[in-house]
Amino acid sequence: MTAAAPGWHGSTVIDTPRFIDLSHPIEDGMPVLPGLPPARIGAHLDHDASRPNYEGAEFYLGKVDMPANVGTYIDAPFHRFRHREDLAQVPLERIVGLAGVLIDATNSDGRGVSTGLPERDLAGCAVLVRTGWDEHWGDDSYWGAAPYLTEELALELVKRRVGLVGIDSWNVDDTTTTRRPIHTYLLEAGILVVEHLCNLDGLPPADFRFFAPVLAIRGGASFAIRAFAEL
Repeated sequence: MTAAAPGWHGSTVIDTPRFIDLSHPIEDGMPVLPGLPPARIGAHLDHDASRPNYEGAEFYLGKVDMPANVGTYIDAPFHRFRHREDLAQVPLERIVGLAGVLIDATNSDGRGVSTGLPERDLAGCAVLVRTGWDEHWGDDSYWGAAPYLTEELALELVKRRVGLVGIDSWNVDDTTTTRRPIHTYLLEAGILVVEHLCNLDGLPPADFRFFAPVLAIRGGASFAIRAFAEL
């Protein structure tokens, strides 16, 4: 008897989840926040060098030396407030399987995003803001005057008790100033922040789940994640 192909049950097609990667790959020498050292990724022991250590086998033992704020990353409250939760203290239910809501801000006037939120319960949701800025990734212009969230929108997100806020530009705050009110409002309310997202154009306005898995680092304020959505 021939086994049924994956996705099939008899003559009926079973829907399988569709995943969309929303994160930038981590690679050696990749773009990092201005002022931070570059990411260095390579071998502690490559395949050839490992051969004398094993009989008939070889292994690659890698090493990664990079700042925590590289690629697509998440900020814990500890990033802004020294006595608040670090990455190891953030429960899994706050970073995986969140009901997702997409805010399309690609037609916003100016850099400050103040798009209205949908009239639905947003408590605990991951609200992702699409600005289209990720198209500049890999170019020096990416680190220029990028879109950001207005204080009015941030306060509304706090009021609506969302669980996580993500954006596809390099900061939820206006980086042309040294003020950081958006980080302050969100992280003080326990709302996690994800920056440098990408591929948000592949998401519907709602009806998806958002995942931002991160290492449980004690004393960790921010760290790279493999953000993705399940449709």
